Amino acid sequence: MEKKENQKSISRRNFLKASIVLGGAASFAAIGGKAFAGNGFARGFTTKEKFDTIIANGMVYSGEIAEPIRADVGIRGGKITAIAKLGKNCDNWVDASGRVVCPGFIDIHGHTDTNLLEAPLGDSKIHQGITTDIGGNCGYSPFPFSDEEYERRKNTLRFGYPFWQNIDGFYDALRKNTIGINYGSYVGHGDIRHVVVGDNDVAATPEQLKQMCRILDKQLEMGAVGLSFGLEYTPGSYGRTEEFIALLKVVAKHDALYAIHMRNEDDRVEEAIAEAISLARQSGARLEISHLKAQNQNNWHKVPSMLKLIHDAEASGMDIHFDRYPYTAFSTGLDCFIPLAQRQGSSAEILARLDNPATEKIIREYALSRVKRLGGPECILIAACFAPGNEKYTGKYLNECCQLSGKDEWETIKHLLKSEKLGVNMAGFAMKEENLRTLLNDPLAMVITDGSVYSPKGRLGEEAPHPRSYGSFTNYIGKYVRDQKFCDLQTAISKCTSLPAHQLKLKDRGLLKEGYCADVLVINYDTIADVATYGQPHQFSAGIDHVFVNGVHTLKNGEYTGCKLAGVII
Repeated sequence: MEKKENQKSISRRNFLKASIVLGGAASFAAIGGKAFAGNGFARGFTTKEKFDTIIANGMVYSGEIAEPIRADVGIRGGKITAIAKLGKNCDNWVDASGRVVCPGFIDIHGHTDTNLLEAPLGDSKIHQGITTDIGGNCGYSPFPFSDEEYERRKNTLRFGYPFWQNIDGFYDALRKNTIGINYGSYVGHGDIRHVVVGDNDVAATPEQLKQMCRILDKQLEMGAVGLSFGLEYTPGSYGRTEEFIALLKVVAKHDALYAIHMRNEDDRVEEAIAEAISLARQSGARLEISHLKAQNQNNWHKVPSMLKLIHDAEASGMDIHFDRYPYTAFSTGLDCFIPLAQRQGSSAEILARLDNPATEKIIREYALSRVKRLGGPECILIAACFAPGNEKYTGKYLNECCQLSGKDEWETIKHLLKSEKLGVNMAGFAMKEENLRTLLNDPLAMVITDGSVYSPKGRLGEEAPHPRSYGSFTNYIGKYVRDQKFCDLQTAISKCTSLPAHQLKLKDRGLLKEGYCADVLVINYDTIADVATYGQPHQFSAGIDHVFVNGVHTLKNGEYTGCKLAGVII
């Protein structure tokens, strides 16, 4: 992880002010072999210098909120070395006439994790223009493991690499495997709690809390970008306030990021935002609220008050932002229909409660109340099923599954949970389009996938992910910016590039600027679109013509070039 240890941090408001001032200077830049003024383009150069690549004749969007300029982008040694009229003195000349040229997109909230070892190109993400991906969100990360488990498994392989205990081992596996996109990860609070306290609803003892803080400190020292919470999930939801604050003070010490999947995103969403803000205020940690939403029709009116809570916190001096994917359906595990109190312990213990008449009654009542609040069984889509005989349910709505099974809603849900051993995902169509516009247009908002890397090939192609894993960023740019005119393109691009880079304190990514890493996209703005659907998700986005990762031409005319993968750990 690249850190600005000694650089003075700037607020979001000052960051935007600086962007506008610099961008304004760039919009007056001259073309014709002379260096540009402002926006990092001022350093002189000579067109006699040979470049590795010149991306020529495109409309260059710097990643800042500024008007684009028509120019060439010169790349040498993995870096952007000039932006001007550059000629053709290069090894690789790419004609970007009629195209948008901009920084690679940064997905600050993903769940790629070990999928990148199975699809190292980063298939579904790189094809939508993502060149930097951040995993380990919602309280879950593929590390750490306890000393006992590590001792038991250290001589085994995981995805073909030595079993790792901490983030450094996971990062080593990615480096050895090679990756097509840049990658970084949070450490999940749920995993730390699992290692130290276990999976039951008990408070951490003082000694356990010290151990949790030591583990967190170690992961941050090794390069984790921050700590993520999943307070709607177990075992993270079982933590107490004093536990959260103690851990977040460690995060603040490292000037890392605190991301939170809040405790509630529907009936008590305002209280959940207040809790997230209170934890940031008491710890001093920088806050990123994950996939902000108001689920279920009875809560749609709450978005203005939700945003007021966030902006009041920002006005008080808090470093607070949020992110959101551009879809009205969420995705989660079907086990969310089991109340938290019944999700304690191992999978076997949870499944046993489905067969116990007393606990089964509690779970049934809770599950049916969730179905009703979501809008009914026609609003719940079942993702991939793998148990024998369950294939027919894949990609079907719950009401359709009931027709296929001949069972009622609860019996169908229970069958899926038991036969799939809790491992079945769902999508819930529970959000309002108008609220999506309000949230994504907010100056504190960033665009995300909240999804993983997938590939149409191999095991990952057998799953049924939310289409956001293939098309979140292209859906935002194509449908919501170009077609529905949510905002101007330069603002949209900044939400996908410079703003997440600023949050992650990446000192040389997120902008097209001399000296920055050459993560560059060439986009056909007329055709950019999300092609993936809920029924057929494994379809690459349209309109991403070229992708450069650290200067390496990875996608050409929308196809993988066969190059050596050039992604790095950030």
